[in-house]
Amino acid sequence: MSAPIGPTDSSRVPRFAGPATFARLPRLDQVDHAGIAVVGVPFDTGVSYRPGARFGPSSIRDASRLLRPYNPGLDVSPFAEVQVADGGDIAVNPFSIGDAVETIQDAATGFARAGTRLVTLGGDHTIALPLLRALHAQHGPIAMLHFDAHLDTWDTYFGEPYTHGTPFRRAVEEGILDTEAISHVGTRGPLYGKKDLEDDRRFGFGIVTSADVMRKGVDEITDALRQRIGNRPLYVSVDIDVLDPAHAPGTGTPEAGGLTSRELLEILRGLSTCNLVGADVVEVAPAYDHAQITATAASHVAYDLVSVLALNKGA
Repeated sequence: MSAPIGPTDSSRVPRFAGPATFARLPRLDQVDHAGIAVVGVPFDTGVSYRPGARFGPSSIRDASRLLRPYNPGLDVSPFAEVQVADGGDIAVNPFSIGDAVETIQDAATGFARAGTRLVTLGGDHTIALPLLRALHAQHGPIAMLHFDAHLDTWDTYFGEPYTHGTPFRRAVEEGILDTEAISHVGTRGPLYGKKDLEDDRRFGFGIVTSADVMRKGVDEITDALRQRIGNRPLYVSVDIDVLDPAHAPGTGTPEAGGLTSRELLEILRGLSTCNLVGADVVEVAPAYDHAQITATAASHVAYDLVSVLALNKGA
């Protein structure tokens, strides 16, 4: 087997002049097979407040130009361990949520059948449901860590069951998630009522608030999450609004009092021994960003998720 094709050499081609792929990696059509693909879903029809996450994938890719091949936080060179490629964007219908969900699921199923694991760049959080459906068909019930300011287990908005605030309620109802190993991390802010929390507990979710992370610390929180997950197939879904607006202003529904980018990255690195099978980074809305603060954070989150997948290449 030939060695993986890595990013464009920045000593030969300046980062600002290189290819517009994630971390300047080769495109999927430039490699024989990719063990990991970074794929965009430029879709934000499911948002309930500020739009613009459809431009998230391109902004994250642009910010990722500065990423380098060796990840010292995890002591791995992910692009040398496994072939990683940019799979481009899944083109979805911006006028029909139902049609978009079906298209995403079909595309994700195709990647899974080809033996390619995905780190998906959103787009709004609606996209997590079809991605989970595809993985459930491959692995059965999925453990999940959901990093978000919000629960995303509401029922409907304006009578619509598929929105960025409902994917994980649908996933529980459909039997996709292993309800003994699902947790929210970083939640905070006002809710519609106490029933939101009661419903969430009924679905089986554990909740780690942003205040819990602050009081208990990253190591204690990560250890507890690992114990809850065990060796189950794990999906990680990161809504960038899990970060405080100081670290991620470019998002649709910001909430004060969030995680720092350092805390988030350290928790993700602590999952390196887990059986990660897929991940997403969603809700980057560059119209509200400043100096690429949000896109830079999201690019590093995606990079660490790729690194964890590379360490777990036998999954």
